[in-house]
Amino acid sequence: MSDIKIYIIDRDKKKHTIIVPTDMNMNLMEACKSYEFPIEGICGGMAMCASCHVYVSCNNLLKDVSEDEKAMLSEAFNIQSNSRLGCQIQLTPDLNEKCFEIAPE
Repeated sequence: MSDIKIYIIDRDKKKHTIIVPTDMNMNLMEACKSYEFPIEGICGGMAMCASCHVYVSCNNLLKDVSEDEKAMLSEAFNIQSNSRLGCQIQLTPDLNEKCFEIAPE
């Protein structure tokens, strides 16, 4: 099993460290839900809602965003230049030590 450490900043601006596997085809939304962070994923990870909206700290995750994700983000609140949908961020070894902030509701 290949685990990585990522950092999650919750809505109270508190930073948490979580350990997640990279060999289970999980996305960031699923990892956050497994640690009981207040991130919903109402659509089940289909990029059809913005309930898993996060801010990312690494520029490489701002490239190659799908048109579906861009469309959904354009309808969401509190969008920033580093906004992404957590359900569209696959957990891979290159995310080790990266930081994500859960966007306001």
